[in-house]
Amino acid sequence: MSTGIRRWRREPLPQFLLLGLALFVVYDVRNRDAGPDERSERIELTVDDLRQIGLAWVAQGRAAPSPEELRILTDARVREEVLYREALALGLDRDDAIVRRRLAQKMEFLFEDVAKLREPAPDELAAWFAEHAERFTVPARVTFRHLYFSPDRRGGRARDDAARALERIAGATMDSPDAMALGDAFMFQDYYGDRSPEDVAKTFGPGFAEAVFATTPGRWSGPVESGYGVHLVWVDALTPARLPSFDEVEPDVRTAWIEEQRAELREQAFEAMRARYEVVLPADLPSIDALAMADPASR
Repeated sequence: MSTGIRRWRREPLPQFLLLGLALFVVYDVRNRDAGPDERSERIELTVDDLRQIGLAWVAQGRAAPSPEELRILTDARVREEVLYREALALGLDRDDAIVRRRLAQKMEFLFEDVAKLREPAPDELAAWFAEHAERFTVPARVTFRHLYFSPDRRGGRARDDAARALERIAGATMDSPDAMALGDAFMFQDYYGDRSPEDVAKTFGPGFAEAVFATTPGRWSGPVESGYGVHLVWVDALTPARLPSFDEVEPDVRTAWIEEQRAELREQAFEAMRARYEVVLPADLPSIDALAMADPASR
C-alpha cells in the first residue's frame, strides 16, 4: 500500500465522509423494497428501545419502572413519535429557529462522535506546547492591603488627602493602627490574599490591577485610583507569572491539543458540506438597517 493511501486512511475527514455515505447507502437498501405507507406508518420499538426508556426513568433517581409504569412510558414514546411524524408531514419543522438550531447542534455532535482522533506522539505534543506556551502560563499572584479615600466623602480632596497620608505612614507597617485610621470605610475588603490580575481587575478595574502588580512589595505606595476612588496600597506578597514545564502541564496540553484538532475537523467537515450549497444574499446587505430587520412593523 502506498504512503499516500495510508496517509489518506488516517485522515478523519475522509473517514467521516465515507461513514456518512455508508449510512445513506444502508438506509436506502433497507427501505428500497418498502412502500411509502410501510415506511411512514410503521413504528417499531425494540427491546433496546424499551431498555433505554427504563434507563432514562432510573436516571432520574427513581426505582426501576413497574410493568404499568413501563407501559405508560412506552405509550408516551409512541405518542411522541406519532406527533413527530405528523409534524414533519405538515412541514412544522420548516422555518422554526429552535428546531433548526437543535439539528445543527446534533450535526456538531455527530462530527465529534464520528471523528476518532488519533493520540498525539510525545514529541509532537511537546512541539505543540512550545508553540502555544502562552496558553499555559501561570498568572502572577498578589496579596495586598489598601487604604481607601472616598470621593463621596472628601470630594476633590480625595487624591491630595491620600498623598498626604502616604507621607505620614511612609515608615509604618501594613497593619499599623495609625495607618488604618487614615482611610475611609470601604464597601468590600481591606485585605486581599493571593489574587490574580483578573481577580483584582474584576473588583477594582484594570488600571488599578496593573498598578498593584507593578508595586514594590513591603511598603505603602500610591495614590492609586480605581472606579471607587483613591487608594494607598501595601503589597504583602507578589508572585510573578511563570511558564510551567511541559511535564507539569502535559495532561492539560493533551486536552488542548485534542480540542484544537477536533475544532479543525469540525470546520473541515462543515466547509466540505458548505461547498455543496450556493448562498445568495441581498446585494445591499451592508446597508440594511438591523432594527428594521428585527421589527416587522418598521418595514
